[in-house]
Amino acid sequence: MSAPRTHTGEHRGARTRRLAAAAWVLPVVVVGLASRFGGTGLAADLAGGVLYAVLVYVLLTVLRPQAARWSNASIALVLCVLIELLQLTAIPADLARVFGPIRLVLGTGFAPLDLVAYAIGAALALGIDMLLGRIRARPAA
Repeated sequence: MSAPRTHTGEHRGARTRRLAAAAWVLPVVVVGLASRFGGTGLAADLAGGVLYAVLVYVLLTVLRPQAARWSNASIALVLCVLIELLQLTAIPADLARVFGPIRLVLGTGFAPLDLVAYAIGAALALGIDMLLGRIRARPAA
């Protein structure tokens, strides 16, 4: 027997997962921006990359709450890597000259260390999501 559906036809579990993921968007953005503008050095750079991948994972979960967690993590990592590789071209820098805030989304300069940060971020988001899923699945005591 499948889970009851909401008025939109979505399973309640998917709706709960979507809402839980949506609740993480703002905190991840705020902490990510704080690390970007408030921090300096390698730790801040790594934190920014990790949180970028976490944000992509969270957004994917909002869009695809019924997708397998590993699928959202894999797609998040691939998207982050593709965006980083795009920085090897002049496209992000050109776009940032036209619309400055796009720099926060696309970056402007390739940094190989960001690839490591994205892998850590996608794995971290996957691990946290799996843990929260187990907690939600526990029967009430």
